[in-house]
Amino acid sequence: MAQRVTLRKRTPYNTTSNRRRIIKTPGGKLRYHHLKKLPTAPKCGDCGIALPGIPALRPRQYATISKRQKTVARAYGGSRCGDCVKSRIVRAFLVEEAKIVKKVIKSQAKGARK
Repeated sequence: MAQRVTLRKRTPYNTTSNRRRIIKTPGGKLRYHHLKKLPTAPKCGDCGIALPGIPALRPRQYATISKRQKTVARAYGGSRCGDCVKSRIVRAFLVEEAKIVKKVIKSQAKGARK
């Protein structure tokens, strides 16, 4: 006959926060080990990929690690991936270039009118 295993916590429901695994103790008894939730990696706010260089932890565990482990030494480090930062920089540069070109065309048109 199979050995019965009793719960070690009060919640009897099969929820994500109450996951458990049966293990055998050195004394030969079966026991429940309650498992923690799996961590998810922080995602890029623009494209949604997991940010490289930042560990996947549960939210409270980020308070225990140092700042250098939570970020990347770059603009938007720890918030956006490198490709998205690159595209933002290029977009901003092109917008500024378009403004300059617009101003030059306007001044040339004004000079040609006179």
